[in-house]
Amino acid sequence: MNSQEIREKFINYYKERSHAVIPSASLIPEDDPTLLFVNSGMFPLVPYFLGEDHPKGKRLVNCQKSFRTDDIEEIGDNRHTTFFEMLGNWSFGDYFKEEQLSWWFDFMINELKLDPERIYQTVYAGDESVEKDIESVEIIKKVFNQYGIAAQEGAETKGDGDLGPGVELDFTKERIFAYKDKNWWQRGDAVGELGGPDSETFYDTGKEHDPKFGRFCHPNCDCGRFLEIGNSVFMQYRKTENGWIELKNKNVDFGGGLERLAMVKNGYSTVFETDLFRPIVSTIEEISGLKYQDNIKAFEIIADHIKATVFIIGDERGVVPSNKQQGYFVRRMIRRAIRYGKGIGISSDDWMNRLAQEVISIYGGIYPELNKNSENIFKEIEKEEQRFDKTLNKGLQEFKKIKKEMISGKEAFNLYQTYGFPIEMIKEIAEESSQIVDEKGFNEELNNHKKLSQTASAGVFKGGLADSSEKTKRLHTATHLLLAALRKTLGDHVVQRGSNITSERLRFDFSHPNKLTEDEINRVEEMVNSIIKDDIEINKKEMNLDKAISSGALATFGEKYPDRVNVYQIGSYSNEVCHGPHVSRTSEIGGFKIIKEESSGAGIRRIKAIIQ
Repeated sequence: MNSQEIREKFINYYKERSHAVIPSASLIPEDDPTLLFVNSGMFPLVPYFLGEDHPKGKRLVNCQKSFRTDDIEEIGDNRHTTFFEMLGNWSFGDYFKEEQLSWWFDFMINELKLDPERIYQTVYAGDESVEKDIESVEIIKKVFNQYGIAAQEGAETKGDGDLGPGVELDFTKERIFAYKDKNWWQRGDAVGELGGPDSETFYDTGKEHDPKFGRFCHPNCDCGRFLEIGNSVFMQYRKTENGWIELKNKNVDFGGGLERLAMVKNGYSTVFETDLFRPIVSTIEEISGLKYQDNIKAFEIIADHIKATVFIIGDERGVVPSNKQQGYFVRRMIRRAIRYGKGIGISSDDWMNRLAQEVISIYGGIYPELNKNSENIFKEIEKEEQRFDKTLNKGLQEFKKIKKEMISGKEAFNLYQTYGFPIEMIKEIAEESSQIVDEKGFNEELNNHKKLSQTASAGVFKGGLADSSEKTKRLHTATHLLLAALRKTLGDHVVQRGSNITSERLRFDFSHPNKLTEDEINRVEEMVNSIIKDDIEINKKEMNLDKAISSGALATFGEKYPDRVNVYQIGSYSNEVCHGPHVSRTSEIGGFKIIKEESSGAGIRRIKAIIQ
C-alpha cells in the first residue's frame, strides 16, 4: 500500500464519521513568535481547543506538513525525519476516548490490515496532581479483546521514560504500559493552558533489542524495536492557580506519522525505504555510484535535508537560507547535506537540484505550492550551494590545521564567521576526529560580536526610529502602509525583517526572494499614496500581546514585546503591534516616494523611501 493510498484511506475513514476535511496549514507559523515551524497538526488549531468555534464544525481531519528542528541530530536511526506528514483527526468537545481509541484500532487493523499481535499501547501513569488514566486502560483492554487479544497491563514507569520500568516485560501477554513523563501533554505552564493524558501506539518491528539502550526492552526504548505510529491526546484539563481542573468540553487531538505507517504497513526496516524516500535515495545512489546500505547515515541525512529544504523554501510563506530564525535551519540543512555529499564523493554541479526535483515529483500532486514555487526552490538551493562551495574546502583545510584535542571558542567562531560553518557542523566534524569544541567559549565570542554590532548601530531604538521628530513620525507611519502594500502586491510571505528611520528617509527590510520589477514598485508606491489620500484615521489600542496576535495583528518576528502592547490599526489596510510614535491620520504623511530597491541579504529585500 503506497503512501497516497494510506493518506486517502485515513481522510476517507474519518469523513465517513462526519469529520470535515481541512487543508494543511503553512509550515511557517503566522504571527506566532513562540514557534519557528509548525511541528504537528494541532498547533494551527490551538484557538479552537481553547474554545473558539471552528467554521467547519467540531470534527476535523487532515494531513499536516510538519518540521521538527529537534530531530536534525537524530537522522540516521531508521525512523526520525525532520520533515514529515502528520495524519490527524480532532474533536472539539464532541467525542472522546471511547470513540477515538476504537476508531483508531479499527483503522489500523481493518483498513491498513496491520497485525494486532504487534500493536502495543501506552497510557498516563498519573502523579500527585492528576490520577492515572484508568479510563483509557479499560477501553484499550476492551478494544484488544474485540480482536481476540487478552491484553494485560505491564509494569509502570514512574521515573525516566527512556529507561523504562527496569524489569523484564512479557510482550506475549502485556500490551498496555503506563509512563509518567511520556504520556502527559500540555501546551505551556501558564494558568489557563490546556493539558491531559495521551495514549501512544507502538508497533513491534521485530528487531532484536540492543542492550546498550538498557538491560530490558520496553515500548519507549531507543533500541528501535518498538516504533511509535500514533498518539491520541485527550485534552481534558485546564491549569488553574490551584492545579488542574477537569474541562466540561473535552477535546481529542490525534496524530499519526504517515512515513512510519507506510514503513510498518509494507514491512520495511526504515522510513527511507518507503515510496516517500526511495526515489530520492535511488538518485543519490546513481549520482554517487554507491549503495544506500553501505552509507546509511550519509544517504539519510542528504535525503532528509533536501526534502525539508524543498518544503520550507517552497511553502506558501516560504523561507530562504539566512543566518537568522527559520532561514538558519534551511542554511544549516543545505550545508550539512553538501558536506555529506562531498564525503561520499558527489561532485556534479547540479546534484542538489536533481534531488530537489525528485522531492517535487513525489509531492507536487499533493502540495501544489511546490510546483508553483519550483523555480525559486532551485534558485535558492543553487545560490546557497555556490556560496558554501566557495568556502567549504578552505574551511575544512583550516579545520585540519587544528591538531589539539580541544577546539577553542575563538577557533570555532572563526570557522563560523569566516567559512560559514554552523556550530552544529563544527561539533560534528570535531567528533569525527575525536576532538571537542569549547562551546561556551564559542557563545562568548558570538555574544561579544553581537555587542559590537549593536554598539555600531547605537541610537536606533525599538521601532527603528533614530529620533521622534514630526517628519520621523510621518515616515514611521508610512512603513505600516508600505508593509501592507507589499503584502497585497507580492503575497503574505512578506514580513518585516528590519527597519531604520531618520528624519530624511525610511529604510525597510522585508522577506522576498526576488528583485521587485518596475511595475511592482510602481504598484506599491501608488497603493501607499492612495491610502494616504483617503485620509484614514489611525487607531491605537492597548492590549495583551496574546490577544493582539490572536486578533490578527502583525508582529515583527523575533522582536521581544512586553505583555501589554500597542496595536495600531489603519482602516482595513494595516493592523500591527508597534512601539513608535505615529501621526493621527494618513493624510498627514505627505507624498510617498520609493527611491531605491535592493538586496539586503539572502531572501531579504530593502526599500528606501522618502516623503515629499
